[in-house]
Amino acid sequence: MQTVSLSLFRFDRAATRLWAIGQMGAARLSLGALPQARFWKLCGSGTGEGFTPRPNWSVWAILAVWDDTDTARRSVAEAAVYRRWRDHAAEDWTVFLHPYSARGKWAGVAPFSAHGQAPQGAPVAALTRATVRPVRALRFWSRVPDISARIGADPEVMFKIGIGEVPLLHQVTFSIWPDTEAMARFARRGPHAEAIKAVRDEGWFREELYARFRIAGQAGKWGGGDPLAPGLRKDAA
Repeated sequence: MQTVSLSLFRFDRAATRLWAIGQMGAARLSLGALPQARFWKLCGSGTGEGFTPRPNWSVWAILAVWDDTDTARRSVAEAAVYRRWRDHAAEDWTVFLHPYSARGKWAGVAPFSAHGQAPQGAPVAALTRATVRPVRALRFWSRVPDISARIGADPEVMFKIGIGEVPLLHQVTFSIWPDTEAMARFARRGPHAEAIKAVRDEGWFREELYARFRIAGQAGKWGGGDPLAPGLRKDAA
């Protein structure tokens, strides 16, 4: 079954942060030469709750798509590019995901193959990726602080981060919820629901992708612990 890995790395020193910035170019060669990776993206992150246009120079991400969970786990553990990033990072965490719903495209490609049903009573992840139309960027980012504050205050969200390939114009939001009901409650109310309506009415995005996942496992630590442990809430800040 197709498996998606989202690997986060925290760099706590100026030298390693500069190294990570350089990897936005250099790591492309390594990932491009990794035949098991069917799709991959290198991303930076935002400050605060993660959903802001201001870069967080400490946290960077690699998202990749693999044919199955064994390949995903082995590649993340053993591939040279991942080992280099772990060697430079103060901490790292990877979550492995199985898509159960996906629609839209990312850079002209539909990267996720959905299988199965949403799990009942188990954690789920949501990923939204959009290319913002330049003429709508100001309008888009004027709405984001309200959404960011709401998701940050939501007692049900287990983990959240905003990442992206190009500041301001390419945005990815990723969050983990205790179950599908909690995720749906957030999506239906407040600034998030209003923003979704504005997306349709005002044509904010040139390209969109919406995906939902079952949690297939994890590796590493974040914030010194397990981000998915009951009662804990972690973000990338």
